[in-house]
Amino acid sequence: MRTEHVETLVIGGGQAGLVMSHMLTERGCPHLVLERGRIGERWRAERWDGLRFQFPNWSVRLPDFPYPSSNPDGFATSAEILDYLNTYAAKVKPPIRCGVPVAALRRHGSTFLADTPEGTIAARNAVVATGPYQRPIVPDLLRNEDIFQVHASAYKAPDQLPAGVVLIVGSGASGAQIAEELLRAGRRVLLSVGRHKRMPRRYRGYDLIWWLSEMGLDQTPVAQRGPDATLPLITGAYGGHTIDLRAYAEQGIALLGRLRSAAAGILHFADDLQTSLAYGDAAYSAFLDRADAYVEQKRLPLPVERQARARLADPSCVLRPTRQLDYRATGVSAVIWATGYTFDFSWIELPVLNGRGEPKHDRGIAPIPGLYFLGLPWLSKMNSSFLNGVGDDAARLAEHIRCGAAALSSMT
Repeated sequence: MRTEHVETLVIGGGQAGLVMSHMLTERGCPHLVLERGRIGERWRAERWDGLRFQFPNWSVRLPDFPYPSSNPDGFATSAEILDYLNTYAAKVKPPIRCGVPVAALRRHGSTFLADTPEGTIAARNAVVATGPYQRPIVPDLLRNEDIFQVHASAYKAPDQLPAGVVLIVGSGASGAQIAEELLRAGRRVLLSVGRHKRMPRRYRGYDLIWWLSEMGLDQTPVAQRGPDATLPLITGAYGGHTIDLRAYAEQGIALLGRLRSAAAGILHFADDLQTSLAYGDAAYSAFLDRADAYVEQKRLPLPVERQARARLADPSCVLRPTRQLDYRATGVSAVIWATGYTFDFSWIELPVLNGRGEPKHDRGIAPIPGLYFLGLPWLSKMNSSFLNGVGDDAARLAEHIRCGAAALSSMT
């Protein structure tokens, strides 16, 4: 097969890849974007029908391109976000080839070589913009059990599941939103709860995302992140509301501790349900305290919201937690693994991954000259993987590429 030569190769045609292309074009840097599927493929294939974006419409923005909506305080569907990405692509006109996966990225001398079904592409620079949601995590706890199982990335709608009780493992944003969707569809739901950070959807008249921006928290640099990588528990479904798992229990969702093991049809749960809820409560209260202190410091004329601190009593499923459960006798017919994702950079045949398979980089700049990462959580700051934050990182990396090209040109 032939070898094609490009100045910069961008791998991934989601929001990160599109924005990177935009920034390179603005700086006159020749490049090519490769996408394994279609533009925004994960928004097409790995989102359920009823999903709502977690950010209000007014906050959704790519560089020079705010999200157009007649309902700024609403929350977009996955189909609407996909339309937005396609419209953005039509505006910035990236040099993109879809349906071209990269099987391997290696290096020969100072040149990167990307192996594809169409041949090898040689590039002076390579930007890996494949996003954080690469390989679904599916524990093998129920590997030998005869029960319907699906990861949240492959869940589509309630009628996809067989009749009966549904067990959702994982209480992050996806698990909580799917649990509520199934409950509203008339299904009986069991929710296995892990450690989480509960956050207010709105507080003192403003959305959580407004607070993050107003207090500058979304600009927190990665050096100040701290060791706790727990994601906030928020939802944009049904108009957007604060998630309270105790309220879920009042509505009929049975809360369980973390699923530890399974054998012969018996599921065993950890005795950590109260601890997980307490962790979520602590994160919630700490955020309200921080917001209140900010209001007082800035003398903002915002109404006091005492009700936000009211806490529901622990339901019976928390006071008397279930430690083991016979899923057949209970009528559980389906398990949804809302257990998140892990990186899969196994195709990068370069010494840039740590022992956990995570990329080594300094704010997106890899230790190998010419190699970059973009669109990862906390790449340089909190909002690096947000739709409204990826542009800052892309601009910085594109400038780094431009300056490198200029320096090389001056030497020749």
